[in-house]
Amino acid sequence: MRAAAILGIGTSPDDLGPFQTGPSGFQLGLPTDAGGLAAILIFGGDGTVHRHLGDLVRLRLPVLVVPRGSGNDFARSLELSNLAQAAAAWKLFAGGGNNVRTVDLGVITPLGPNAEPKRYFSCVAGVGLDTATARIANQLPRWLRGNGGYALSLPVALAGFTPPQVDLRADGQPHSSVRRVLAAFANTPWYGGGMHIAPRADMTDGLLDACVIGAMSKAKLLRLFPSVYGGNHLKFAEVEYGQARSFELATRPPVDVYADGEFVCQTPVEIGLANGALRVIVPSLR
Repeated sequence: MRAAAILGIGTSPDDLGPFQTGPSGFQLGLPTDAGGLAAILIFGGDGTVHRHLGDLVRLRLPVLVVPRGSGNDFARSLELSNLAQAAAAWKLFAGGGNNVRTVDLGVITPLGPNAEPKRYFSCVAGVGLDTATARIANQLPRWLRGNGGYALSLPVALAGFTPPQVDLRADGQPHSSVRRVLAAFANTPWYGGGMHIAPRADMTDGLLDACVIGAMSKAKLLRLFPSVYGGNHLKFAEVEYGQARSFELATRPPVDVYADGEFVCQTPVEIGLANGALRVIVPSLR
């Protein structure tokens, strides 16, 4: 069985050892076409997956995400929390196991006058305090980003943060136009290195989950933040939660849109869903 292997930052061909199941071996790098390949293994975190999503969708090969990045929320959502689980999933697949699942991806379509091409995302897209925090966290050393870098960056981001005016429409219907601390649109339950921002998100339901946090004092925000890791932030009165197939988002002033921890564009944008866009290798199909 031949497969391609994409190696993210901090990984090397030595990482392929636990995945060698026969003499065929691996083709290193992103393939130009799917000819002769059974699957693609991608070693890295959410950022590495994000940068290759367009090609992964085009190739339509089963993808195994091996969690080796500073943030591994997409792998976590696929129940691939460590190297051993990924290796076991690969062994099952290589042995003919029926452990390929089809999942949705988010799609960001810029709407500004200089609109850029649409971009896929695997986990969560959003604007507000989390994007300001991600911008700071991305400047930290890689080892620190993977060990509490987001939490360390939050107070720095909060010090200079002013909530923008957010105009939000869900499935074409007017929703709100108020100042918002954060608006997150989730395909998966987790983002930001384990923050349970969208506890009800399901990658196969054809819907995005929106978690929108209204303006509140900085002191209350610092109390809310730890609750996100357990999904308990939904108890706060300022938190709105809902689902839709697509959202239109504009802000005053325009702000950065991040997805999977990566900068994508600025508002305004449409954030929608591509149903069943990616085939992924998982530990098992129940």
